[in-house]
Order: sequence, then C-alpha cells, then structure tokens
Amino acid sequence: MNKGHLNQVLLITDGCSNHGEDPIAMAAFAKEQGITVNVIGIMEENAIDQEAMKEVEGIAMAGGGVHQVVYASQLSQTVQMVTKKAMTQTLQGVVNQELKQILGKNVEMEELSPEKRGEVMEVVDELGETVHLQVLVLVDTSASMAPKLPTVKEALIDLSISLNSRAGQNEFAMCIFPGKSQEVELVLNWTPKLESLSALFAKLSTGGITPTGPAIREATQQFERIRSRRSMLADDERRFNEFGM
Repeated sequence: MNKGHLNQVLLITDGCSNHGEDPIAMAAFAKEQGITVNVIGIMEENAIDQEAMKEVEGIAMAGGGVHQVVYASQLSQTVQMVTKKAMTQTLQGVVNQELKQILGKNVEMEELSPEKRGEVMEVVDELGETVHLQVLVLVDTSASMAPKLPTVKEALIDLSISLNSRAGQNEFAMCIFPGKSQEVELVLNWTPKLESLSALFAKLSTGGITPTGPAIREATQQFERIRSRRSMLADDERRFNEFGM
C-alpha cells in the first residue's frame, strides 16, 4: 500500500473464469503491487455452483482480500460490508507491520494488553476515515449476469453514498468483462462519485466469455497508470517549487 492510499479491487461475478490467465495468479500479482482484491459471488437462490465458490474464495485469498457469497437481494449491504471490512483488514496489517518495527518482529497484536490493542484499533479506525481510498470495480457482464445488473448498479451507488461520508478522499473506476470489443473494457474512469452509473448501466449489454483473470490484470494496470500520473505530477510540482525558489 502506498502511504496515504488504499487500493482495492472489488470483483462482482456469478461464475467461473473460462478465458485468459488464471484469476488466482492474477490476484496474487495484484497483491504484490499493493492492491487488495475483494470478491463478491452472486448466486442463484435455488443453485450453488461449488466450483465458482471455490474460485471466489481462491481469488480473495490470493489477493489478500475479503470474499462473500450472496443472493442478489443481499448485494447492497454486502458490497458495503466487504469494502469496509477489507479496508480495516488492510489497515490493521499495515499498523501491525509498524508495531513489529517498533516492538520487534516476534510481537503480535494479540500479545498486547487489551488497553494497547484498543489504542491500535483506534488508529486503524481513524485511518479508515481519513485514508485516500481508490476502488476499481470489476463487473462480470457475461450472459448469466443480465438479470442481476440492476441490483449491482444500486449496490454500487449505495456504496458511493456510504463511503462519501468519510473524511478521506474516495475515487472509483469501473471495468466490465467481457467488453463490447475486447476482453475487458474501462467504462468509468476515476471519479469521486458514482451518480453516473444509472445511465452507464442502461447501456451495458451482456453475453460472451468470462475473462476474470484478464480483468484482474487490467485492474492492476489501471492502478499502475494512476500511480505513474501521480508520480509525474509530484515531479512537476517539485521542479516548479525548485524553479520558484
């Protein structure tokens, strides 16, 4: 995790990948780049795909994230829960690493006194309210997702409203897979709010393959691009300040 930034992928799918790279390997690569991969599996009320469930869990574990399997009717609450739980989990990991640097590598948070643990969790909670959060949403638009997309749209709008109550800055982007003419398509570039989703979802079409691995790869590349832009802006600002002096 870059200092001051929390990078998350939120993958919403209802089935197994059937095209491209192994999504579990891609999630592991994303984690190496400081990106947490969270997964929500949407299941039919009358059927549970065990293979899909195994993949959902595997992707989240490899990506250092949180996973949840839900029915479509439970999606809105679950999207918020998974995102916030992943934030807390990631931030707690960062704080734990800092504690080990201070107290020693063999010290675990569980070994601290209840009072000290409480102080640590206060720090985690404060960071959760102030950290710059970037969420790239990956939406499966294969044929079976067609009846679920309206619920996905409402869940993401609710997520935006919920997170915008934080003091910290939020940025969202969204890719669909498959896209109209390519495996993965960026349909919403980075923005602080998701109000435009209603018009966007109305234009989405469903069908085709399920390239989950390529979608996670593209998400990782999107984060790399925004990091590069941020670095260039910082360099420009530094040169400007030096010139001004």
